[in-house]
Amino acid sequence: MSVGLRAFFWISLYLLVIVTPLAVVLLADPPPGRGFVVDFSIAAGFVGLALMGLEFALCARFKAAAAPFGMDAVVQFHREISYVALALILAHPILLFLNNSDTLKGLNVFDSPWRSRLSVIATVGLLVLIATSVWRQRLRISYETWQLWHSILAVVIVAAALLHAILVGNYLNTDWKVGVWIVYSAALVALLAWVRLVAPFQRYRRPWTVVRVQPEPDSTWTLVVAPVGHPGFTFMPGQYAWITVNRSPFTITNHPFSFSSSAERAPGEVSLSIKARGDFTNTIKDIPPGSRVYMDGPHGVLSCDRYQGPGYVFIGGRVGVTPLLSMLRTLADRKDRRPCSLILASADIDSIAFREDIEELERGLDLTVVHVLRHPPPDWTGETGYVTAETLERHLPTGHSRYTYFVCGPAEFMNEMERALVANGVPFENVHTERFDMV
Repeated sequence: MSVGLRAFFWISLYLLVIVTPLAVVLLADPPPGRGFVVDFSIAAGFVGLALMGLEFALCARFKAAAAPFGMDAVVQFHREISYVALALILAHPILLFLNNSDTLKGLNVFDSPWRSRLSVIATVGLLVLIATSVWRQRLRISYETWQLWHSILAVVIVAAALLHAILVGNYLNTDWKVGVWIVYSAALVALLAWVRLVAPFQRYRRPWTVVRVQPEPDSTWTLVVAPVGHPGFTFMPGQYAWITVNRSPFTITNHPFSFSSSAERAPGEVSLSIKARGDFTNTIKDIPPGSRVYMDGPHGVLSCDRYQGPGYVFIGGRVGVTPLLSMLRTLADRKDRRPCSLILASADIDSIAFREDIEELERGLDLTVVHVLRHPPPDWTGETGYVTAETLERHLPTGHSRYTYFVCGPAEFMNEMERALVANGVPFENVHTERFDMV
């Protein structure tokens, strides 16, 4: 099945799951005298609940479902659709309040029935979940703490909303309507069981061990790991894995990092290169050899194996060079002679990540390397400042509109590079990115 057909299948299935709850309202036999506003409110609540349930599926990291889009696109969609779910779920009580002010009494959680209390719990929980996600850094909540409470709140919200719908019962007054929500509830439980029990157990049975930790420039460390008691896995150059180090695979918190090693040397020992810039990443340098690692992967679609071309242009900012390095190393191991260009933005000459490796790759590939330094030394004759459309115009290869482009770095950097490449006549469909601000 082609990528387009697989994408169509998953989108169609997603929409089907969303619209099915509407049948509960459209085919219901509600109490008389309710009117359009009440029915619309109930429909908004059911669709919002379905969207919230599907949020678990979007975060379950199912490779088959994410493959046509890329995991970063799936997670970004998870973020954006949560606002739609919030709007629908808030519309549910607001419309009821406007239709009948007596329903405001349900906000008194001390005297109201449990169906109203559960509605308040679900709504407040959703507001807290979204607020702590949007303003996590401003609130100085660590990623690990946020991920734990994000997961707990999500379960509480959906469970409370489901119980609210069941206890109200006006639109679940026949066996088939109850059956719809039993199926939804069972699917939710199955998703939770997969994410928190089955998938971690599979990782538990396929552990990895730390072979060594190599220092790199720009506060970057390469974690070299090897499989224990199993052959490992193959991956496409440019992909990444979620890892857990010296902790149970059943723990909620894990972290995504790109492979920096060649895909031609897998299965077996693989490398992940990690820049120290947070609570967990600052500890990478202290991980002793022999430490146990569990990996969920490979994931990702930013790969020269997925997007072929007559030549490649790689554009990296800071540690964004990691997946690009994996692709270049793979092409070198394959003795691929297609022309390649690497445009790499760095703070200064000492912070150029993998400088010696890149120089070695220049000798083994048809590779042109352009370093752009924000703070160059006095004798520097290369590019300075930031990578701009003008920088690209000076260094893109002849016939560059036919090339395939891979861009990786901070989100703002990738956005700017996409605009700059299009301004230089590169078709947008030839430009491929993968964003790691998903976490």
